[in-house]
Amino acid sequence: MLPGLFHFLYAREPGTPRNPVIDSNMSEKEAFDGLHPDCPAEIRKRQRVVTVKYYSFDGKVHRGQLVVDKDLVKDIKKIFRLGLEIRFPVHTVIPVSHPDFRKNGRWDDDLSMAANNTSAFNYRLKVGGGSLSMHARGRAIDLNCVQNPYIKGTTVLPPGAVYQPADPGTLTADHPVTRKFIALGWEWGGNWTSLKDYQHFEKAADSKKGG
Repeated sequence: MLPGLFHFLYAREPGTPRNPVIDSNMSEKEAFDGLHPDCPAEIRKRQRVVTVKYYSFDGKVHRGQLVVDKDLVKDIKKIFRLGLEIRFPVHTVIPVSHPDFRKNGRWDDDLSMAANNTSAFNYRLKVGGGSLSMHARGRAIDLNCVQNPYIKGTTVLPPGAVYQPADPGTLTADHPVTRKFIALGWEWGGNWTSLKDYQHFEKAADSKKGG
């Protein structure tokens, strides 16, 4: 089990002994193990495991892995390259398939968020149910969930998180990482009006930017 995984308070202090940064080194088989059986084969075949380097809260460079649609691999590499250059701290970057992010054998977004993990592909519905999330197609990424929570009315995810724009690892409209995503054709949840999803970026399949 990842140290401090279920102790949300320690997720506020990433890079500390109680909540260390952990490198990801999953095989492709492990990255897709436990995938929801309802995931269509055509979606699964489009997903790629991307290895990235990133600067974290412990002041060191780490190895992370994201699973994304094959069309977005170049975008992800460009964004993480920028993040590394400007030393934008990211806590961990581990596929949601990791055993510590599972509930009743299924990939669990809540556990990944509570651990302040950055992730992408996860075959699931949107928060609150209804239609499929863009994560279900590998076309969305959630970044530093504790610093950049989902907020809709009184609902805050992960629970207890507070959006403080001046904190390290926090995204704002004028942040270089946010601007890079948008320049490549991604949409930022922090710009939404009905709710704020500061951790969330997504890119529709018909976007003409980036690549």
